Amino acid sequence: MTDLDVVAHIQRLRRYARFLCRDAADADDLVQETLVKAIRRAGQFRPDADLRAWLFGILHNTFVSGTRTSERQRRAIDRNESDGEYRSQNLAQETRIELRRALAAVDRLPEDRRRVVLLVSVDGMSTDEAAVVLGLPVGTVRSRLARGREALRRALRSEGPARSTLRVVGGQHVQDD
Repeated sequence: MTDLDVVAHIQRLRRYARFLCRDAADADDLVQETLVKAIRRAGQFRPDADLRAWLFGILHNTFVSGTRTSERQRRAIDRNESDGEYRSQNLAQETRIELRRALAAVDRLPEDRRRVVLLVSVDGMSTDEAAVVLGLPVGTVRSRLARGREALRRALRSEGPARSTLRVVGGQHVQDD
């Protein structure tokens, strides 16, 4: 394991930490703490092991072990939206509404399912890799993933198409009251 090997995973660690913490500063703190722990434990890393799964495991366990307060876990989605990473000036209003709905649906998932959905669907891990990161049997990860995805489908289907509360008046969007 070299510094460059670890650096290659920082962006993915940040993305997963952002979903866990719901706050950019808290996510950066979590990633920093993860990297410090990884450096301290570098002697424990087996060269035949998957570095990405090892780093995600440290990040996940650091988060779960209580180093982050439950208040930080439950911050409002609106806080995320104010951060430039989730908002783009190029997104149409309808797209931002859909993104808000999807993030809210993910946020309503039970914690165990949300973590699996984020690792597999957002970060692109296999169910085997997610199982290692979460310290769970692969069958449990697959079950939680299936249930999480189905819950998201039902939630988004039941809400129907996004309904904008904006209307165009004189070429400008105006919020309806």
